[in-house]
Amino acid sequence: MDSLWVPLLLTLKVALWATALNLVLGVAVAFGLSRWRSHAREVADAILTLPLVLPPTVLGYYLLVLLGRRGVFGEWLDRLGIELVFTWQGAVVASTLVAFPLVHKAARAAFEAVDPQLESAGRVLGLREAAVFFRISLPLAARGITAGALLAFARAMGEFGATLMIAGNLPGRTQTLSVAIYAAVQAGDDRSAAIMVAVTSVTCVVALLLAGWLAPDHLRRSRP
Repeated sequence: MDSLWVPLLLTLKVALWATALNLVLGVAVAFGLSRWRSHAREVADAILTLPLVLPPTVLGYYLLVLLGRRGVFGEWLDRLGIELVFTWQGAVVASTLVAFPLVHKAARAAFEAVDPQLESAGRVLGLREAAVFFRISLPLAARGITAGALLAFARAMGEFGATLMIAGNLPGRTQTLSVAIYAAVQAGDDRSAAIMVAVTSVTCVVALLLAGWLAPDHLRRSRP
């Protein structure tokens, strides 16, 4: 059973960390873009959405170029005592990058759906910009953001290519569930692979159902 529980717990840890980081980064970037009035906004949005369409191995290569020992930031990270390659933290970075567009796109759509008059009313009543964000904009966009976070969690649960390239396949250390499934199939252990596939599938289906229930479009369709 260790062949299931160890990678499952590691995968959950990686996915939760990646989702938490994406909630902070994705919401901040999405709010900024939703309020930015410039032709360059769509260019920035396209660049931020790239991880959704690029092959995971390409993202893994970029991460190695940037964060590897001989990478752009590798030497600087090494001086700080930070090691990401072949560590579970590297898997978090990979999963965060791959799942980021799901939070970003959902959060941006949610913020753009917020009635500007409500935010203006808050300013008229004396609220500062930070208070307007935390007391008006964020609560009204919360459902869309939560739906995006659930999608990002499901995507992080299934991340394979970028994780394998930067974190490797070290059992008990960096072997996530998707990598463990690959290793089990390669070793001919069909029973273990089938169990891990079932666990991953059920978890992702639950996350997708919750995301669909929380999505603003679902709420609008359900209204009489």
